[in-house]
Amino acid sequence: MTILFLMIVNLLTGSDYPWSIYPLFAILIGAISIVFGVMGRHKQQAIYVTAILILFLVILNIMHTPNFPWFLFAIYPIVWWPILISLGTKAKSIQIAIIGSVCTIIYYFILNMFFAPNYLWFIYPTFAVLWWPLSVFHAKRKSFYLYSIHGSILISLFFIFVNIISSPDTIWAIYPIFAVLWWPLSMYYYFKKEKQS
Repeated sequence: MTILFLMIVNLLTGSDYPWSIYPLFAILIGAISIVFGVMGRHKQQAIYVTAILILFLVILNIMHTPNFPWFLFAIYPIVWWPILISLGTKAKSIQIAIIGSVCTIIYYFILNMFFAPNYLWFIYPTFAVLWWPLSVFHAKRKSFYLYSIHGSILISLFFIFVNIISSPDTIWAIYPIFAVLWWPLSMYYYFKKEKQS
């Protein structure tokens, strides 16, 4: 009834812009989340909400910028929600983390090459998603000092690549790298102090 009321108001006000789609999708997502949440059917909730979100983004894309399919950039992480829910406890495994990271890197690399090959922006989602397997690997082994080393290497490589592709004439990456090196250094002295005490 609320959805119908909003659509009628939208039409009666003579607005050329269908603003009613915003509360419409919010109400649909809220109703589905409550129904499936109460029933404990979280997989179905994830699937239906994901489908609605994708539909919403596609409609917005067509309405505002039909010449550029930006929804392709946004839907990928949304799709992973029902996938991870369906995997259950397997979602915590290092294998899933590696597969997910590789798929993410390939997906955004393809988008990068297709839409903007002049600038390698896919390194930004690559940097973000590589923390997934790295964190899972070290969390399971509780190797926190080694995690700080590997994390520092990842951050340093990221800044080096950004420096090279963005402003190769100016070497600025050394400044954030210097700050990052304090992470493993502080961890080293922390564990050293723990052993001595």
